[in-house]
Amino acid sequence: MSLNMVVGFGGMFQFHHGVFYGVGAYTTALMLTKTSLPTWIGFMTGPIVAALTGLIIGGFCVRLTRLYFAMLQISLGSLLWAIVYRWYSFTGGDDGIHGIRMPSLLQSLNHSYYFILMILVFSLFLMHKILKSPFGKTLQAIRDNPQRCEAVGINVRRYQLLGIVIATFFAGVAGVLFVILERSVFADLLFWVLSLEIFIMCLLGGWFTFFGPVLGTAIIISLRTFVGKYTEYWTLILGIILILVIFFLPEGVMGYIQEWIKPAMKEAGQEGKKIDASSRIGL
Repeated sequence: MSLNMVVGFGGMFQFHHGVFYGVGAYTTALMLTKTSLPTWIGFMTGPIVAALTGLIIGGFCVRLTRLYFAMLQISLGSLLWAIVYRWYSFTGGDDGIHGIRMPSLLQSLNHSYYFILMILVFSLFLMHKILKSPFGKTLQAIRDNPQRCEAVGINVRRYQLLGIVIATFFAGVAGVLFVILERSVFADLLFWVLSLEIFIMCLLGGWFTFFGPVLGTAIIISLRTFVGKYTEYWTLILGIILILVIFFLPEGVMGYIQEWIKPAMKEAGQEGKKIDASSRIGL
């Protein structure tokens, strides 16, 4: 959902969004394992550091456009992955960090589930409010026509950078929730393969719709669980899914559903107007 804020609604080519997910997860894991600070501080620090990382990387990327934006972000994100992957004394390298302590309230799997669900619903509510706000509408206008927005006095780069910071904050929240669920982190959280998978979730579900990524995530996770029982070549299947989506579902599943029900809703609305007009003239 956080990726869709900048790709679907912001029109920015954020192809390495998973790096901010990993930064949020690693920040929380390091706070909980290498300091004696309260757990809730570690939970709050993850999204903040992810947003700061988004501010730094985004500050460089918004100066470029489209393909160059994506290439620079992939390069900087890969640099962060390499640092985490090789820094054994601090991040654990390719071994990752395991056995992360959790407060007694989250020791139970059921309690963790309901806590994650609560944070998810609250985050979706906030994202929906942001996208429906004047800021969100301006971001969508920049996506559709950045030249015209700039001509009427909108600071396009500033809005894009703020959109990246907000989206990376929520990516950091997702990273924290991963730590709560798994009690461990590993360098692959920052690798480009995960970013590709997240991007395909948005494409498959419908990247111009709000709830499309939720549907896309449900489909991809279900397929990965099913395919994992029969083969180890999940990335091959993922590539095939991407090709099929580009050719046959460019608007995603949710976008296709909306296009399919739109004529029916339009006809229902016209029928309602006819009935209302008939009642007014006494028929």
